[in-house]
Amino acid sequence: MRRYAAFLRAVSPMNAKMPELKKAFEAAGFEDVKTVLASGNVVFSARAASIASIQQKAEAAMEKRLGKSFLTIVRPVGALRELLASDPYEAFGLPRNAKRVVTFLREKPSTNLDLPIEMDGATILLMKGSEIYSAYVPSPKGAVFMTLIEKTFGKAVTTRTWETVTKVAR
Repeated sequence: MRRYAAFLRAVSPMNAKMPELKKAFEAAGFEDVKTVLASGNVVFSARAASIASIQQKAEAAMEKRLGKSFLTIVRPVGALRELLASDPYEAFGLPRNAKRVVTFLREKPSTNLDLPIEMDGATILLMKGSEIYSAYVPSPKGAVFMTLIEKTFGKAVTTRTWETVTKVAR
């Protein structure tokens, strides 16, 4: 059994209760299921299979158990640990108050972008495989980085802070 993390798009305590989400993953046949924080992060064990089939299985189980599904992006926990150990932000000399975020895509983007891309203090710094590394400095304008990410990659993505990815990978 391998350990995986599922990152669900647009989950909050208002639209999904974590105990019910856990039960949906268990009903799908996943084992040792744990939710991390209340924002759609699920860690679980499963037999080795393609990432696409695990994502589909999770989405189908949510639909059946919760009556709705959330876009699900799965990564092996080992890959998350490697991502964290590589610290892709180190080369950029970010300001101390910069927030680091990782955007997960289901597939590697088919287009190459001329990076960095900046908008109102939010910057897409690096694309590596199917992960996008961004940083932003908090401002009164709010979550400008999400506008930049969605404008660049669309809405079939999900984003987590570096701190959340760290908690999920433990």
